[in-house]
Amino acid sequence: MREQRRRTSIGRAVAGCALLAALAGCAGAQPAAGGGGKPTTAPVSATQQASPAASGTPSGSPTPRATPTPTRAQPSALPVGAANAGALPQTSALPKTTGTAFSNAVHDIWLAVSTGDPDYARPAFFPVAAYKQVKAIANPESDWRSRLWYDFELDLAAAHKLVGKNAKLVKVVTPTQYAQWISPGGCANSIGYWHLPGSRLVYRAGGVTHSFGLASFISWRGDWYLVHLGALVRDGAYGIVDDPETGPGVPGPPGGC
Repeated sequence: MREQRRRTSIGRAVAGCALLAALAGCAGAQPAAGGGGKPTTAPVSATQQASPAASGTPSGSPTPRATPTPTRAQPSALPVGAANAGALPQTSALPKTTGTAFSNAVHDIWLAVSTGDPDYARPAFFPVAAYKQVKAIANPESDWRSRLWYDFELDLAAAHKLVGKNAKLVKVVTPTQYAQWISPGGCANSIGYWHLPGSRLVYRAGGVTHSFGLASFISWRGDWYLVHLGALVRDGAYGIVDDPETGPGVPGPPGGC
């Protein structure tokens, strides 16, 4: 009797649940596999609705990118002759003071003067390899470094101090009528070359025209190279500005080697 009552009670509970499920859905009931019932959907919270992951919209404002500051291009020297010109044989060609080679030499000399950096003038300065061929002396390379280039550095520092930072190049005046061929044997040389004395570099500073001399150019393979800036000779280790003047000055004089 007790077993029968227990089965009857269970049966009634199942029947009651089935009736309630038909009317409002039983709390623990799930749709049968493959059945036509729809699964219940859990409600979405307001936080979930607004989240970037749910909406696909990036959070916050985009970070602005900093605008790069443009860098000022560094000046550079220009070639006068071929890179290996000094190692090649000399020629008797008279150089021109027009054309690209001389224009580049003037550019390099002025760049060195206006910045105070002698290295800018290296392409325009007489090559050490050529000097070793020209000079009939012991150890011409040492003479080039300890006298020619050293004196140029001293003269350049003096010229830079005179000119200042804001000057503008106007032109270089070259008295080509004074150009002279120096034969082998003259001036302790074993090879001949053309010599051009007394050119003048003309510039403007503070609205006023000024100038100073470029003491000596000599030739190598048809191009002019600077060999003395301030003076051919001196009696001490100090820089010299050759004949600084207000105005364009007077080119020359002839002579020298």
